[in-house]
Amino acid sequence: MFKGKTLLITGGTGSFGNAVLKRFLDSDIGEIRIFSRDEKKQDHMRNFYRNDKIRYYIGDVRNIESIRGAMHGVDYVFHAAALKQVPSCEFFPMEAVRTNVIGTDNLLTAAIDAGVKKVICLSTDKAAYPINAMGISKALMEKVMAAKSRTVDPEKTMICATRYGNVMCSRGSVIPLFIEQIRKGLPLTITEPKMTRYIMSLEEAVDLVLFAFKSGSAGDILVQKAPACTVIDLAYAVCELFGGDKEKIQIIGARHGEKLYETLVTREEFARAEDMGDFYRVPADTRDLNYGKYFTDGTPEALDRGEYNSDNAKLLTVDEIKETLLKLEYIQNALKGKEESFD
Repeated sequence: MFKGKTLLITGGTGSFGNAVLKRFLDSDIGEIRIFSRDEKKQDHMRNFYRNDKIRYYIGDVRNIESIRGAMHGVDYVFHAAALKQVPSCEFFPMEAVRTNVIGTDNLLTAAIDAGVKKVICLSTDKAAYPINAMGISKALMEKVMAAKSRTVDPEKTMICATRYGNVMCSRGSVIPLFIEQIRKGLPLTITEPKMTRYIMSLEEAVDLVLFAFKSGSAGDILVQKAPACTVIDLAYAVCELFGGDKEKIQIIGARHGEKLYETLVTREEFARAEDMGDFYRVPADTRDLNYGKYFTDGTPEALDRGEYNSDNAKLLTVDEIKETLLKLEYIQNALKGKEESFD
């Protein structure tokens, strides 16, 4: 499906961009464009991959002209550029708005103008019932995505989104922090022991985006079903794998803007969500503002389904978490004492 095509990845020097590269470099894709504002990381990637299929573009989604310069000839876009650190966005909420909301609007405008065939926007579970600036900005990003999808013929440009939980061992995530603390002989610091989070691998994040690419319709939000775990059990699992002292775990309390559990599909979305096996599809609301044209027989029974969150998902035991972690290349390398090549 990507044979001879050109794919643009915004935020392409991040964890997701590198996972996509590993998936596609040996395929028949024509060209992969990495769009980001970090020239150092781009230079590192260039020297690491040394692959003529990859092209690098310096720019910022906040600047629509820099996006336009990278968009010519592009067939597909995976939009991963974002500010995603919850505490940072709490202190600098307008920066989150400029990147996550305005930047997405810029990206979609440029993609539509350039005749890009498909755009997949990456969102987060924090966008569902958001309480922090990062989640609120991502919720608005989803609204921008849905609104933009209504303005263009999907036969010309199809726009949809994915929403997923915590990606294990991605940049800024807690597992690499735990490993670093153990190596330095420091106590592991956790926020709230009963806090639950979905966990998925980078490969699964790529799988979700490719599923959205194949199966998504204009305005859809695609969600991958995932297991969850408590923060304390995750800390125990990392301790057992890397020789940390479980007795010295320190509880520091929830950080700014953190929730006790995360939601992937809200109660309202669940009422109209389609179960697609390993995934949920949340279709866009395609009604216009003339609500008098639409009639129902009352409140949908589907509202009784509740919501899909990390508290009612399958919770992994410590042994199951360890088994999951041992499948990750990052963990395998870390156990061998190898550092990640980059990211």
